[in-house]
Amino acid sequence: MRHPISWSELTSASVGVWGLGVEGSASVRRLQSMGSVPVLVEDEPAAPAMGDLEVLSTAQGGLPALLRCDVVIKSPGISRYRPEVAQLESAGVPVRGGLGLWLQDADRAGIACITGTKGKSTTTALAVHLLTRLGYDARAGGNIGRPPWDPSAEQDPAYWVIETSSFQVPDLTCGPPVVAVTSLSPDHLDWHGSVERYYADKLSLCTKPGVTLAIAEGSDPLLRAHAAAMGPHLRWVGRLGAAPVTTWSHALALPGLHNARNASIARAVLVGLGIAAADDDDAMTAAAVGFAGLPSRCRSLGHIGATEFVDDSLSTNVLPAQAALAAFDDRPVALLVGGHDRGLDYTPLGQSVAQRVQRMQPTLVVTMPDNGPRIGHAIRQVAGDQVEMVDADDLADAVAIAFAWAESGGVVLLSPAAPSFGRYHDYRDRARAFAEAAARCGTLS
Repeated sequence: MRHPISWSELTSASVGVWGLGVEGSASVRRLQSMGSVPVLVEDEPAAPAMGDLEVLSTAQGGLPALLRCDVVIKSPGISRYRPEVAQLESAGVPVRGGLGLWLQDADRAGIACITGTKGKSTTTALAVHLLTRLGYDARAGGNIGRPPWDPSAEQDPAYWVIETSSFQVPDLTCGPPVVAVTSLSPDHLDWHGSVERYYADKLSLCTKPGVTLAIAEGSDPLLRAHAAAMGPHLRWVGRLGAAPVTTWSHALALPGLHNARNASIARAVLVGLGIAAADDDDAMTAAAVGFAGLPSRCRSLGHIGATEFVDDSLSTNVLPAQAALAAFDDRPVALLVGGHDRGLDYTPLGQSVAQRVQRMQPTLVVTMPDNGPRIGHAIRQVAGDQVEMVDADDLADAVAIAFAWAESGGVVLLSPAAPSFGRYHDYRDRARAFAEAAARCGTLS
């Protein structure tokens, strides 16, 4: 177990900040608000300076500068398993993350952390929406909110719900009383090194010191298989092979059983936080109203004629693509897949497509660079020659092909099952390109 360190202990320390993305920049602001002058290091600096502070390259003077620090605050995007991290810690320099430093200081009674391969952003947003509608001061932290340690004129809320990635969990030395895991599927193997370590890192959130309730999605077979890794405080929400009870969550108007499961986890988090109204179906139905959903999470852009365009650009592995297909189980679907290749096994997606083909549900798979053809091959291996498949040159070409096939009333579904690295800045950039390609097909309404 790593020695716990908090932000309040860094007042007189020499601190390095390694990685200057959203969290790293927040850490710099926090340190400056404390009167500290941090050492700034980035693998590939976008600029030579950040304000008045020089930004060093990791490979060109940055690592020696970090070795001279008392503590290094690492960006989540920098793998804990990189040799430089081991070198720092072997030299006696603790490497921590901003979230872990904050949790060590915080009054954790009103904090919940939510993780999962997919569904954690929506579940976090749902929990905050429900808390707010029930009359509580609540805020999201993590990828869909500001880092909670970022200095702000706003008073801290009564409740923080923190979306917590597998990149952040290994850096935590404690956890809040309530944590939740929405799903489990292979992902981020380049960061963690193996699927086994990815599972172990993500699920270790449930056994951090301070956790008294670990909520997990009970219909997920991989989570069930890894129950032992989630420790003694585990509570299942849902059962294998059973649809969730979703009467109240219909008011959310979100498509798919996966969103009903996300809603059930969010409700269980509120119960765990001691919110009395979370046990009242009528109160929860009223609180659910008005949730707009999150961009690029199986979100409709509208229709051109009878054809619907659905943006699920945040689908970066197999699990969300399967969930998106299931959300439109009763309609013809043109599925757009492909992006950065991380070496994942796409056989389960092939099984989902094969099931649609067997049920005579019209399905077209449109593959896009870079790994689209590999995804298509995996689907073909399972679904056989019965599945319709076309290779597209790029996203715009894929949308045109899909629209021509689906214009009789189907769904053009961008759920690429791969990240956007290399061709787009991020999933948002890919989503914008999808919307622009859709608009070239006609007027969305």
